Amino acid sequence: MIKFENVGKTYSNGVKAMDNVSLTIEQGEFVAIIGLSGAGKSTLIRTINKMIDISSGKLTVNGIDVSGLQGASLRRFRRKIGMVFQSFNLISRISVIKNVLSARVADLSLFRVLFGLYSRQDRILALESLDKVGILEKAYIRADQLSGGQQQRVALARTLAQTPEIILADEPVAALDPVMADVVMEDFKRINRDMKITVIINIHHVDLALQYADRIIGIRAGQIVYDGPTASITPNALKEIYGRSLTDDDVMKEKIDV
Repeated sequence: MIKFENVGKTYSNGVKAMDNVSLTIEQGEFVAIIGLSGAGKSTLIRTINKMIDISSGKLTVNGIDVSGLQGASLRRFRRKIGMVFQSFNLISRISVIKNVLSARVADLSLFRVLFGLYSRQDRILALESLDKVGILEKAYIRADQLSGGQQQRVALARTLAQTPEIILADEPVAALDPVMADVVMEDFKRINRDMKITVIINIHHVDLALQYADRIIGIRAGQIVYDGPTASITPNALKEIYGRSLTDDDVMKEKIDV
């Protein structure tokens, strides 16, 4: 369970990215966070694994007070929270499987890391993770030989190799064409459904949020203005999130990025 209790975040330049946010996300949910650029979406998800520190309030993950974590305890905590970024963050000059195996580094000695001495179990886990996202056949080619969509699937496989309880995704399909965006979102959905991993995605594409997520959280100027089942969202709710009524083109074809 992820629980925000009156959480605030104000940056050093005075920008208030989160304003008295309170919400609870249960294990196994698929949540999409939507809103305008600068609304606070990325800040919200990045506080969950303490990439960003909160300024006020309380944030707990599975009963652990995130604010109090540091050093070794923070590293242990982060092992169970996968993170997928817009830019893939792969090492382009090495093979796909080595990129996925990098998720296991935290459990290895420095000697084994330096010489790439991964266990048979780790290698099997990496291959299984690639299979789960449908690119097992790409395991032994260089990452820079893949398309953008394939690279994002490798990034997702790398996250799976952590054996996470939670996956955070910060604009994971923003750089992809519509076909590959659907493919990657389907991967997230299948992983959530079959593996019971909590998935929280910050996303501009309203159509994809409505198609794949079970729950929508709308954020505007750092405040939660909508939180409910995807099936229950209304045009008025979208207007509250974005400050204007959305056209069919907004919702079904284009991303909202103002």
